[in-house]
Amino acid sequence: MKKYSHIVSNNPSQPAAKAMLYAIGLSEDELNQPFIGIGSTGYEGNPCNMHLNNLSTEIKKNVNQNKLTGLIFNTIGVSDGISMGTPGMRYSLPSREIIADSMETVVAGMSYDGLVTVVGCDKNMPGALMAMLRLNRPSILSYGGTIRSGKFKNKKLDIVSAFEAWGEKVSGKINQKDFDCIIKNACPGAGACGGMYTANTMASAIEVMGFTLPNNSSTPAVSKEKLNDIQRIGIAMKNLIDLDLKPLDIISKKSFENAMVLITALGGSTNAVLHLLAIAHTANIDFKLEDFQKISDKTPFLADLKPSGKYLMEDLHQVGGTSAVIKYLISENLIDGSCITVTGKSLSENLAESPDLRANQKIIMPIERPIKNSGHIRILKGNLAQEGAVAKITGKEGLLFKGKARVYNSELEANNGIKNSEVKKGDVVVIRYEGPMGGPGMPEMLKPTSAIIGAGLGKDVALITDGRFSGGTHGFVVGHISPEAQKGGAIALIENGDLIIIDAVKNTITLDVSDNELKIRKSKWIKPKLKVKSGSLYKYAKCVSSASLGCITDNL
Repeated sequence: MKKYSHIVSNNPSQPAAKAMLYAIGLSEDELNQPFIGIGSTGYEGNPCNMHLNNLSTEIKKNVNQNKLTGLIFNTIGVSDGISMGTPGMRYSLPSREIIADSMETVVAGMSYDGLVTVVGCDKNMPGALMAMLRLNRPSILSYGGTIRSGKFKNKKLDIVSAFEAWGEKVSGKINQKDFDCIIKNACPGAGACGGMYTANTMASAIEVMGFTLPNNSSTPAVSKEKLNDIQRIGIAMKNLIDLDLKPLDIISKKSFENAMVLITALGGSTNAVLHLLAIAHTANIDFKLEDFQKISDKTPFLADLKPSGKYLMEDLHQVGGTSAVIKYLISENLIDGSCITVTGKSLSENLAESPDLRANQKIIMPIERPIKNSGHIRILKGNLAQEGAVAKITGKEGLLFKGKARVYNSELEANNGIKNSEVKKGDVVVIRYEGPMGGPGMPEMLKPTSAIIGAGLGKDVALITDGRFSGGTHGFVVGHISPEAQKGGAIALIENGDLIIIDAVKNTITLDVSDNELKIRKSKWIKPKLKVKSGSLYKYAKCVSSASLGCITDNL
C-alpha cells in the first residue's frame, strides 16, 4: 500500500528523510500509512480558487480518517476573468503546463502514493488531470464548484454579464450607474464562472471520463452539498489505494468519446478541444480533431445553458445535476456506461440509484426535441485553416456567414476598433498574431466578442482568430485557426476587404482569394519577431505545438 512512500518513511538507509517527516509532525502510525498528496490550486486572488485551500483542509481531515496520511501542497493559477483583455491573459493557457509540471514534480519528488487534486478555474482541471495521468498513481480530481448567480433589476447575472455590460455602455444602451451596479453584483462570492463556460465544461467532461466522484462537477461551491461532496473522498481514495486502480487503468478512447458527447449535449466551451487533445496526448490515446467533428455530427445539442442559453450551472444542479444528464445520455445510448471510474465501478453502476432529471425541467431538452440536431462545436478546414479551426455555432447565429475582412493585428487593436465603431454589420473581424506562439500563449478573447454582443451586432458580425475564445463567448466566432499567423498561416495574409466564407454545414472556412495571389502575398510576408525575449512565455513560445495538436509542449 506504500508503493512509493516506503522509500522515504520505512527505508533504514534514509534516516534523514524519516527525521524530516517527524519534524512536520507525523506520528509513527501516520508514517506507516500511504502518503496522499492533496494538490490545491487555491489562492486569494480569484473567486474560482479562493475557497480551495479551505476545501483542501477538509479533504485532508477526511483522508486522514481513512488511515491515509494527507499532505497538502499548492500550485499556481491565473484567473481568466481577471486577466481577460490584458497582457496577463497570455499566461493563462501556459499555466496548464505549469500546473501539470508542478503537481507531477511534487508527487514524484516526494514519493507520494496517491493524489487528490483540488481545482477551480479553467486550466486547473486539464492541468491536474494531465499530472494524474503522467504520475499514474491512484488519484481523484475534486472540483471546487460553480459560483452563485448575481442579480440586478430581477435579472440573473454572471461574469459574462459584466463583459457584455461594457459593450452596452459603449454603445449607449445602459448608463454609468447601471453599468456600475452590474459589475458590483455579477459575482457574489466563491466559485467558478457560472455558465457552461470552460471551468464547468472541463469539470463535467472529467466527471464523465471517470475521474471525479458522481455529481462533483455540478455541486455549487458555496453549499452544504459541496461540504458533503468532499466527505466522500477519503473512503474513495482508500478504495483506490487498496485496488491499486490508476488513471491509465481508467482512461480509454471511449472516455474521450463520452466526454465529447457530454460537452456537445451541454453546449460546452471550445477550449475543451484544446484540453482534450492535450490530455489524449498525455495518455497516449489516439484522439484527433476529426474525432470531435464525428461526435458533434451525431450528438444533439440539448442544454439551454449560458452563454448561448439562459440557465446557469446552479440551475442544472437543482434539476439533478451533471450525473442526471449523464444517466439520461446513457439511457439514450449516447454515452457508454460501461467505462470504469475512480469508484472502481462503471458509470452506469455509479448512477443506478441516483435521481433522474427532474420532471418538467426546462434546461435539458429531450433527445426528440433538441435545440439543434447536431453539435455546436464545428471543426472547420479550408485554405484559411489548413490544419483546422474550431467554431462554436449553436445554430442561433445561423449556419453560413459571408463578409468582408476587417483585419486587426492584436486583440487591443480590435477592442479599440470596436469601441470606435469601425466594425460594421456584415464584417468578419480578423484578430491575428494571438496564437500559441504569436500571442504568445493564445489568449482568450471574451472582451471583443462581448463588446460585439453588447453593441447589438452579435448576429451581424463574425469574428475569427488564431487565438481562442472564452467559454463565455457566443456569436458567430471561429478560433484556433491553424497554422497561426506567426508561422505564416493564411490568416497572416488576409487584407481588409477580402471576402471570407464560413460554412458550418460543410465545415469549411474559406478566404476568397486565388492561390496565385496568396503565393504572392506569402512571398512578401515578413515573420514578426516574438513579442517576448525571455521568461516563461518565451520558453512557451519556443516549444508549444499548433492548436490543432492541443498546444502541447512536450512534442519536441
